Amino acid sequence: MAIKSQVRWPIADESTPELVLEKFAPEQTYKTRVYSALKQAITNMDIYSSNEPTWLDERQLSERLGISRTPVREAIAMLEQQGFVKSMPRRGIIVLRKTKREVIEMVQAWAALEGMAARLVTQRAKDADIAKLRPMFAEFDETHKPSDYLSDYSTANIRFHQTIIQLTGSQVLAEMTENLLLHVRGIRQITIGRDDRASQSILDHRAIIAALEARDTELAEKLARDHTLGLADYVDKHSEGIFD
Repeated sequence: MAIKSQVRWPIADESTPELVLEKFAPEQTYKTRVYSALKQAITNMDIYSSNEPTWLDERQLSERLGISRTPVREAIAMLEQQGFVKSMPRRGIIVLRKTKREVIEMVQAWAALEGMAARLVTQRAKDADIAKLRPMFAEFDETHKPSDYLSDYSTANIRFHQTIIQLTGSQVLAEMTENLLLHVRGIRQITIGRDDRASQSILDHRAIIAALEARDTELAEKLARDHTLGLADYVDKHSEGIFD
């Protein structure tokens, strides 16, 4: 009688490496998604256009998102830790504005990061990707001046600066500038219409693009950094009505 060979299959505990795994938590996933949604919404707010405070209501947020208040409350707590909002007992959640000095320091930090971003773009980005920058301002000329179409130009302006960061391919730079964007963006939108700054802004942008296209690393870094430092200097000298 033939004897069947017995095959010993490995036991799971013997073949599976020791992995530190946490059980999937749906509530935690909701919290993360709510956090991202609220952060994006706050970033898109124009919180410096008025001295009136911007308030959020936890109940209304949960209703609009169609979820329970627990993940909203947890997301708010995360945003509060990062300095975006502050919970006020019996009043609600206020979106925090920075002081003049804080904003200037944030713009200066952005200038340093964007200068490095421009340097990295000359070294890493593809020609086809750099070529996407110039069309952002193609519609603006003497018959379609930035100063006459401030809303459109402001949108192109912010997109330009965001794209510079994205073209580096650096996740670290993206994360470092993400929290600065809320305040830098708001200040750019307000000041761009003052003292014909839009006209100078588009000249600066086109000079930066030319340096990036030419792969002139040192010039691109300097132009990008100095352009944003100009915003910090302007806020320092001409910020009447912006801050409380």
